[in-house]
Amino acid sequence: MTNYCVSATGVRKAFGDNNVLNGVSFEVAQGSATTIIGPSGSGKTTLLRALNALDVPDAGVIQVGEVEIDFSKPVAKDELRRYRAQSGFVFQSHNLFPHKTVLQNVTEGPIVAQKRPKDQAVAEAIELLDQVGLAEKQDQYPYQLSGGQQQRVGIARALALKPKVVLFDEPTSALDPELVGEVLSVIRDLAVEGWTLVIVTHEIQFARQVSDQVLFTDQGVILEKGAPAEVIGDPREERTRQFLDRILNPL
Repeated sequence: MTNYCVSATGVRKAFGDNNVLNGVSFEVAQGSATTIIGPSGSGKTTLLRALNALDVPDAGVIQVGEVEIDFSKPVAKDELRRYRAQSGFVFQSHNLFPHKTVLQNVTEGPIVAQKRPKDQAVAEAIELLDQVGLAEKQDQYPYQLSGGQQQRVGIARALALKPKVVLFDEPTSALDPELVGEVLSVIRDLAVEGWTLVIVTHEIQFARQVSDQVLFTDQGVILEKGAPAEVIGDPREERTRQFLDRILNPL
């Protein structure tokens, strides 16, 4: 029996008259990497944000880690807090605290939100910064770092919360092309180490290399899902083929 870290059934989300998610269902196995690909406006980011309730779904049942919520019913605040605590979120544009050092950014969540002892949080944060290649930057501020370094701090910050799953929202889209590789390398290492990852990305070759599962979204539904060799290498759907052809063979 597969041990699922994430399970979503019939997830719906609308913003006004715009139905962004139209009954999305999928699972993510423990210790696996899932990438979500698709055209802009297809619901990728909203789906990812639903997994952390940054965008609270209108309907559907989602289980993340140890918490399952039926979003078609009213959800208590403490239950929503428990749900959010199951995942760590890495944003497109770093979202670091500009007035805090690198080390303070990484320890903020464990100390303030999780009430963990400061010395323990600091020791673990230094270890994580070493893991992402930034141990020597711990006393610097975000403005002193490159975009790629800031994003790696964002990854360390998410890992510091010891989440069941790490959610990445197009983690390289705001970076200069020469900085993309350093961030993708860190994410690749996390996949090898057995972290459960869900990654929204436009980097198709990276998705091919790192994924156990690829989801292709279009118009608020998952049109195709499977192993990279299937979805990227030999897609069944014409819409998937069109999208990949445009990305992989630009004019």
